[in-house]
Amino acid sequence: MTDVVVATRNAKKRLEIVDLLSRFPELRVLSLADFPDAPEVEETGATFAENAALKASTVARALGRWTIGEDSGLTVDALGGAPGVYSARYSGPGADDDANNAKLLRELAGVPDPRRTACYVCSAALADPTGAIRLTEEARCRGMIIHEPRGTNGFGYDPYFLVREYHQTFGELPLVVKQQISHRARALERFLPAVVRLLSDVAAG
Repeated sequence: MTDVVVATRNAKKRLEIVDLLSRFPELRVLSLADFPDAPEVEETGATFAENAALKASTVARALGRWTIGEDSGLTVDALGGAPGVYSARYSGPGADDDANNAKLLRELAGVPDPRRTACYVCSAALADPTGAIRLTEEARCRGMIIHEPRGTNGFGYDPYFLVREYHQTFGELPLVVKQQISHRARALERFLPAVVRLLSDVAAG
């Protein structure tokens, strides 16, 4: 069993990732909650992939451990890809889900439904204990932004993100379904088996 640190302080995101990782008993999953002195990583990347790699490498170097960095967010076509990498802080300093969603709806005021298409994106990166990036993956889930929130599951923009094939928002979908179709689930479905193979090879020498 190999220790892997998930480099996030977002409690809801951490729980979602840890639950997906639980399918792999070869890994003992730790989070930044286990390392209160771990550095805060400023998300200065221009893309989700750059931020995921930055989180992974910075934390890995500081802790001397294998680390998974993940960055994800919402891109809206009619807004030129916004909020993008600023998804968590879209409404400014001290942003929370309600303020971010309120700004999103203001920015989309008057945009007709056919043009309210959007995409959730998730990038993941694995850094070795020296901070070198060894694996990366990215995946998307397409949908549209509706006018009123539906459902109480999930977090962030989930109650407004409608997956048209299911006629439900991420806030309505059961967790077992979201864990199959979400951007994060799709990225980690490809990423985690590769992580296990790499760490098994390293352990075997």
